[in-house]
Amino acid sequence: MPLIVDGDQDWAGIRQIWFLLNVRFSLEELAIPIVRANRATPMNGLSTSSVAPGWRNVFARFWRSASRFWTGRSAVEAWSLTAFLMIVVLLQLLVQYLLNLWNRHFFDSLQTRDVAALWMQVELLVPLAAGSVLIAVTSVWARMTTQRKWREFLLRHVADYWLSQERFRRLDYTAAGVENPEYRISENVRIATDSPIDLIMALLSSVLTAAVFLSILWDVGGTLNFEAFGGVWSIPGYLVIGVIVYSMVFSGLMMLVGRNLSPVIERQLQAEAELRAAADALRQENGDEAQQSDAEKRGTFWKATHVVLQRWRNLLWELMRTTLVSQGNFLLAPIVAWLLCAPKFVAGTMSLGELTQAAAAFVTVQSAFNWLVDNYSRLADWQASVHRVATFLLALDALGDPESLSEQVEAARS
Repeated sequence: MPLIVDGDQDWAGIRQIWFLLNVRFSLEELAIPIVRANRATPMNGLSTSSVAPGWRNVFARFWRSASRFWTGRSAVEAWSLTAFLMIVVLLQLLVQYLLNLWNRHFFDSLQTRDVAALWMQVELLVPLAAGSVLIAVTSVWARMTTQRKWREFLLRHVADYWLSQERFRRLDYTAAGVENPEYRISENVRIATDSPIDLIMALLSSVLTAAVFLSILWDVGGTLNFEAFGGVWSIPGYLVIGVIVYSMVFSGLMMLVGRNLSPVIERQLQAEAELRAAADALRQENGDEAQQSDAEKRGTFWKATHVVLQRWRNLLWELMRTTLVSQGNFLLAPIVAWLLCAPKFVAGTMSLGELTQAAAAFVTVQSAFNWLVDNYSRLADWQASVHRVATFLLALDALGDPESLSEQVEAARS
């Protein structure tokens, strides 16, 4: 599909945008030139602000561009996809609730050895399973379509802004500290638009799921009565209290253990970009620009390789620590649920179906509460990518009103 750009966009700019839209985005397969070797050494006299913006300003700049997907020409399509995603989330919650209820009736039928009721539950499982599969497939289509449309919009917007008014040339003569703009436009824009859709859908689903299944825990779990210290004690809604306390413990652990993950990911992304820049410099021919000798280029490349491996090692340790918490939570949650339900089941005040329903609801609510635990590393990855895209846009903003490239270069040399 041909690109539509403003009338003052030259054909060279169009070809560059088309090239960016067709690059391959995996780290292993990315083979485009990332940056010239001497880009990191700006000419004296031309610089943008060296003050690092805070996260609030960085996100505000990113959202100013990204939110136009819902307010510009694509607003109707964007809001239609958003509404459809919300409907899919509600349907998924409905099926999840019905399956939880089916779980109770099925195990109650087993406990009472009621063959007729058991076969009825088997028959009910078929449409429930089919509906669950259909909704899951529809969810994948809606989610990935929204991600693709938003990514296309933001990629076009950022690339067009970079290429217009010779900003892509003028940025080379600044000390903006914005390396590898091509990688920011391709890979970081992808993460910055893909992750929010997944994360927000998961968050919305978690909130609604927690609200629905907490009521199940309250109704099925009821009040726990026990004797201690010479008296009879009662804990109303003890399963609700248990799941909240359990979730708070693991969420706190994840925040503590993963507090350094976001800056580690950002440093790793920067190291990867610098390695590609060094690799590109090895195969570039000498031109008008200041050149390094082959030995210097090789030295730069191997130094960048060493930094990448070191950053990957740092990321490895961070991910091992967060995985320790998330995997421990995954294993412990069902065990804790069964242990909490066991006293009432042993006392005969809870049926087998109620026990399985309550245990499943406990795990479901705990999973909903632990949205942060499950998505902490992805949140850090998204934050790092947003930071790289936004700082790139801020650097382009700081170039100010366009002057001819020759005038800027002459001013820098004088």
